[in-house]
Amino acid sequence: MKAFFFDQDGILYDSMPKHARAWAEVMHRHGFDFSEEDAFVNEGRTGKEVIREAIWELEHREASEDEIWDIYEEQCEIFRTLGEVEPIEGVVDVLRFLKKNKKEIWVVTGSAKSSLLDNLNTRIGPFFDRSRMITAFDVTHCKPDPEPYLLAWDRSKYPKKDCCVIENAPLGVRSGKAAGLFVIAVNTGPLADAALWNEGADLVFPSMKELLEWLKSSD
Repeated sequence: MKAFFFDQDGILYDSMPKHARAWAEVMHRHGFDFSEEDAFVNEGRTGKEVIREAIWELEHREASEDEIWDIYEEQCEIFRTLGEVEPIEGVVDVLRFLKKNKKEIWVVTGSAKSSLLDNLNTRIGPFFDRSRMITAFDVTHCKPDPEPYLLAWDRSKYPKKDCCVIENAPLGVRSGKAAGLFVIAVNTGPLADAALWNEGADLVFPSMKELLEWLKSSD
C-alpha cells in the first residue's frame, strides 16, 4: 500500500477520554442527555453534527449556526482546561516505519480543533503536511459519510487498492468502507471489538504494537 489515511483522535492523539468528558459536561449544561460513552459512539462526526442532532432530539427544531458554534466553542474551552494530550502509545513507531518506507501519511478527521491540528508535527513528529489533511473544514458531509475518505483517496491519486484507512471509531470504519477502502481498526477506546467488526473492519488490532507488526510482515 502507498497511502495511509489516519484518523486523529484516538489514533494519533490519546484525546478521546478528554473529548468525552468535555462533551458530557457541555451537553449536561445545555440540558442534553449525553454521556461519555455517547461521545465514543459518535466519534468521527463533527461537533457541529453532534450538536445539531442533540438539539433536534431534545427540542424538535433546527439549530442556528450561531447556537451550534457557541456550544462547540464551549466544548473546546472545557477540553482545553483538561490539559495536554499525548500521542497514542506506539503510534510514533508506526509513523516512523511508514515514513522510512516512503509511504504517504494522511490525516482524515472530523475535528475542527486547530490546537490539535496545528501541533501535529511538534506534538507527534515531522510526519504531516497540511496538503495531506482532510478536516471538518474540507467536507460537506462528515463521517460516517464516505466523503472524507473519498476526498483523501482522490487527492492521493492512488488506486483504492493502494490506500489504507487507520481508524478506531465505528463511524470512521463505516466511512472508510463506504468509500471502498481497506480499513484497519485499532481499538484504543472502551467499545467492544464487535462494534468495529460489525461496521466492516478488515482487521482489528488491540494496539499500535500489533499494527506495526502487521505492517512489517506485509511490507
